Amino acid sequence: MQIYYYLVASQRFLREEESLDEVFAERTRNYHEQKKEIDFWFIDRPAFLDAPELASIKAKIPQPATAVVSTNKQFITWLKLRLEFVATGEFPAPSATIPDPIATLAIA
Repeated sequence: MQIYYYLVASQRFLREEESLDEVFAERTRNYHEQKKEIDFWFIDRPAFLDAPELASIKAKIPQPATAVVSTNKQFITWLKLRLEFVATGEFPAPSATIPDPIATLAIA
């Protein structure tokens, strides 16, 4: 089982107000240069927020939500220091309540 770290906020905030495209492009380029495997994902409507143990976090975040998920705790900490109006945490996966850590919810 792997520990995943997350930063979550409203989709509007992370996609429009705090566009992270440049951050992800630079980080991806750096990883490719170092031949390092990508360990972060940008997820709209993250399914992990539906896990019962994360209900209190989901209740605080305007929906729809967007998350950055990573196996690198330092990356999430760095993002948290850069951004306001976000929540952070961690969860183990796969688990009974979070079978896929980077799954998205279907649009209803």
